[in-house]
Amino acid sequence: MNATRITQGVTRGRPIAITVDGMRIACFAGETVAAAMLAADHIAFRMDARGQGRGMFCNMGVCSECLVTLVASGRRVRACLIEAHDGMEVATRG
Repeated sequence: MNATRITQGVTRGRPIAITVDGMRIACFAGETVAAAMLAADHIAFRMDARGQGRGMFCNMGVCSECLVTLVASGRRVRACLIEAHDGMEVATRG
């Protein structure tokens, strides 16, 4: 996948960065974790029981395919519903 951010006619929040599985990802305040991950070509949000990567499906919080773990709290959240915050650490493997 090669995601491209729309740049024309868009107002963005300030530049921030999150960490996903130890990799720093540049994004913008106000974006969801899912938007940041997709823009960085990080398309596997979780692993299924066979160890296969699972990606975005509904992007509106219904399907739970985008579950990630917030490292600080250990809480599992839907990446499509949670806003990215500067310094946030996310894990896709539990």
